[in-house]
Amino acid sequence: MSQTLAHPVLSREEKQFLIMTQTPIGKLVARLSVPTVISMLVSAVYNITDTFYVAHLGESAAGAVGVVFSLMSLIQALGMGVGMGASSLVSRCLGRRDPKTASKYVSSAFFFGAFIGLCILFFGEINVNYLMRWLGGTETILPYACAYGHYILIAAPVMCSAFVLNTTLRAEGKAVFSMIGLSTGALLNIAIAPIFIYTLDMGIAGAAIAVLICQSISLCILLSFFLRKKSVTTLSYKLVSRNWKDYWNLIRLGSPTTLRQGFASLAMALLNIKAAPFGDAAVAAVSIATKIYLAMRGIVLGIGQAMQPVAGYNHGAKLYDRVRQAFWVTTRAGTIICTVAAIALAVWARPVIAAFRTGNEDVVIIGVQTLYFFCAALPFLAYSTYVNQLLQMLGQAKSAAFLASCRQGIMFLPLIFILPRYFGLRGVEATQPAADMLTFFASIPFLVHFFAKYQTARRPLGAKHRLRLIYLKLARKLNLWTEPYQK
Repeated sequence: MSQTLAHPVLSREEKQFLIMTQTPIGKLVARLSVPTVISMLVSAVYNITDTFYVAHLGESAAGAVGVVFSLMSLIQALGMGVGMGASSLVSRCLGRRDPKTASKYVSSAFFFGAFIGLCILFFGEINVNYLMRWLGGTETILPYACAYGHYILIAAPVMCSAFVLNTTLRAEGKAVFSMIGLSTGALLNIAIAPIFIYTLDMGIAGAAIAVLICQSISLCILLSFFLRKKSVTTLSYKLVSRNWKDYWNLIRLGSPTTLRQGFASLAMALLNIKAAPFGDAAVAAVSIATKIYLAMRGIVLGIGQAMQPVAGYNHGAKLYDRVRQAFWVTTRAGTIICTVAAIALAVWARPVIAAFRTGNEDVVIIGVQTLYFFCAALPFLAYSTYVNQLLQMLGQAKSAAFLASCRQGIMFLPLIFILPRYFGLRGVEATQPAADMLTFFASIPFLVHFFAKYQTARRPLGAKHRLRLIYLKLARKLNLWTEPYQK
């Protein structure tokens, strides 16, 4: 009597584990980066078009979008910080084949993010006028900023919760689901914002209402993937942790993102404050150029977000060579894209800035000069960003937090007070690119040190492999070509 051998039925967790640990790195990063880059591109286009729509209301309205963008960066800092803390824990738990613990972190992070959003709403609404002044609003910009900021504060709990679900889906390797949730809301906002602004004659408040509606739709879509069991992890209030150490881990591991985004909010506010003495045209121009630069940075972050779950899964599975390979494949791709974009933006800087049609030639002139400075720093952006993302995903919280603080904190803050003092408006324009260059150089020793530790973290090797390691150490000192021997 013959017996047929049945193929084992793999669970969702096992299938995803095999995909993340067996697929060739280049193919895997490319596959995951397509939806993440699309998500970031759509978000960047949404940010730019929102500024584009509002700019038609005048330069003061365009400046208000830049002011409130600091508030949105703060909301994003806290929401994404909790989400990235969960992502780091989730990807490594799934790499160790522990989906139950991963689900606990996802559920805890979701409700924790909603609570943080409610706190932002409560404290922000107490005195929205003072908040907008603190973020850099001038007397002419303030009425627009308050009208816009009121609805953004109402959206804070929704945005924080959506950021958590978005990042944890990416950590599972479900980048397509993340893309669908994020992109649907952003594309819908692009479509309906003009209706609220112009057709319903609600002005800048209409733009903010459109943001609130579309962010709510994004949250519902993301939530549906968990409720319909499409995700690897489970979302349930029953799984919410009652141990404060779990929340400390979420905060600790998410601190690089919180610091990075929090300093981004502070940096934008300081740019507005330092540009304000040169007029509303300067505030609007710097805001527009910064949004364009952030669109490129969004692409860089999207590629890096594809690398992070790959690194997390394989680190959890102790496949350290794949972690190293994932970083370098991602860095090469990001650097090439940034270099090409920098050249293109430098060539077409004037028509790009002029497309916003604020009706003021000074906005175009200042915006073009600001964009030139950004183009000079753009080719160096990918490396420093990916070093930071790699260290954060693999639990190197202190190193990642320091690097996350560099770009718009440690390097930026001294420059924003020094450069404008000696170079006027040109100093304001050059501050962020100069800080990005310094962050690039600061990132190099961190990566060298981290990968040096990886050499000693590998499993016991045979005599042949020990000889290879000896050769690699000598080759590094002599600056020889070692790539064929890394494999």
